[in-house]
Amino acid sequence: MEAYMRRSRITITLDSNLLKQVDRIVDKKKIRNRSHAIEYILAQYTQTSVKKAVILAGGRGTNLRPYTYEIPKPMLPVKGTPILEHLINELKKNGITDIIIAISYLGNKIKEYFGNGEKFGVSIQYSEEKDNLLTGGALAKLKSKLQHDTFLVIHGDILTDMSFTEFVQFHINQGAVATVALSTSDKPTDFGQIKLQGARLKKFYPNTEKTGMKSHLVHSGIYAFEPSIFKYFPTDKKRFALEDVIRKLIDEQNVNGFVFEGQWFDVGDPKNYERAIKEFPLQPQK
Repeated sequence: MEAYMRRSRITITLDSNLLKQVDRIVDKKKIRNRSHAIEYILAQYTQTSVKKAVILAGGRGTNLRPYTYEIPKPMLPVKGTPILEHLINELKKNGITDIIIAISYLGNKIKEYFGNGEKFGVSIQYSEEKDNLLTGGALAKLKSKLQHDTFLVIHGDILTDMSFTEFVQFHINQGAVATVALSTSDKPTDFGQIKLQGARLKKFYPNTEKTGMKSHLVHSGIYAFEPSIFKYFPTDKKRFALEDVIRKLIDEQNVNGFVFEGQWFDVGDPKNYERAIKEFPLQPQK
């Protein structure tokens, strides 16, 4: 079942002939009424042309032990639903239905739950790692599947209600090789911090470097990439982080930042997991 979408009541005026065309698609089954028909038409028009996303779900989740001794981090429940399922539902809502999940630690539990994605209204393939290749190495394995179209890459421990449609449209309009989605945080030193100049990324401070407070903008673990991104991957090693690639793109002024409003949780440690459980909205089912 699809997650309930928050709605706002509006009043509009339409040409009478146009309204007759709208009424013709009301079949009382798929399209229930005039309001639903208008919503359906707008959804078709506004959905992104990008259909493919890679979800990086291979981490061991050591900071969340003992929870992750038996459950992979992306499968930890929030409001009774695995984090990864929340993410897939958001992608589907934005018309992104061709999904590759990169798995490693306890990956079989992810495969058993989601299967080929049919019951979730999406298509799911899997890329399995025996060794920890980090985020860049995991994506490099998928080069042959991602050489033709714009695609998204998302960390599998992310909860967000960001509009992926708006994100992709921004990325396409700006014309860079990569775009990083950015959120804000009152504790930015817990995350990778970003400095922007206009839409361009100018500096990236990974949280692993203990750089102190540099910016309230933080890296959200969500990317939009052109297929040419693979030209920037190192050729001499299989294990590397996407953050290293982003730094190279910053040097070449070929990566943008998209600051979004809305909820975002990086469920990487017990403190953030507890916060997500308390604050992430329960979305009633239709």
